[in-house]
Amino acid sequence: MGAAPGGRPVNKAAGDAAAWVFNIVTSVGIIMVNKALMATHGFGFVTILPGIHFATTALATLILKSLGYLEPSYLPLPELIKYVAFANISVVGMNASLMWNSVGFYQISKLSMVPVLCMLEVLFDSVRYSRGTKLSIMVVLGGVAICTVTDVTVNTKGLIAAAVAVCSTAFQQHYIHHLQKKYSLSAFDLLGHTAPAQAASLLLLGPFVDLWLTNNRVDTYHYNNVVTFFIALSSCDAMEPICTRRPSPGSLSLVGLAAYCSFPQFH
Repeated sequence: MGAAPGGRPVNKAAGDAAAWVFNIVTSVGIIMVNKALMATHGFGFVTILPGIHFATTALATLILKSLGYLEPSYLPLPELIKYVAFANISVVGMNASLMWNSVGFYQISKLSMVPVLCMLEVLFDSVRYSRGTKLSIMVVLGGVAICTVTDVTVNTKGLIAAAVAVCSTAFQQHYIHHLQKKYSLSAFDLLGHTAPAQAASLLLLGPFVDLWLTNNRVDTYHYNNVVTFFIALSSCDAMEPICTRRPSPGSLSLVGLAAYCSFPQFH
């Protein structure tokens, strides 16, 4: 039985749209949950929090493997170590940026990731962008510069955290695309390899890194039911990479970041 004309493009478009919607919903929701944890409840453990996220993800991938939903796949140890280094710096940097900056500046600063990611695609993938795209990127950079100068809440620590987060996240997204293409890995396959390593490294180093960053110890924090619920809810954050393979990294970032700016009441 032949496929209907245009069936595959339609299916691909539907899959891309679903991935974009998932990215938008999880990104905006998790930002607000994490900000509430940090600002309202004082849970400023920006390394431990993603460690819990990835421990949850590792457990989920193990369950999927045991049920036969994930096929055996291969990722060399050197590649895994490089990815985990990029990804850990990215997630800790993002959380630190969210903790030390306003939600508005955190959202706007992430727009800088688009030109960085596009630059990586030009350098390593020989991608060529049109003049209109280049002008759009210049407008984005100009807007980020204006917001940086005019936002009175910007501070040195927050600015450094935002810069580290933007650069490392751009490298991470590009590296995800590279690994999936080179080793024929689905997003869930990649999570199956990386989530356990990220969980172990973040939870092992987390107490020391968080003590250095915040001068607070995770074992002396006063937990309650609300904080525990928010931590569990924010664990959905680590599942966001499942949509990374659909569109190109640059287009996915543009869609996700447009969503961040669609919620001015959160700024």
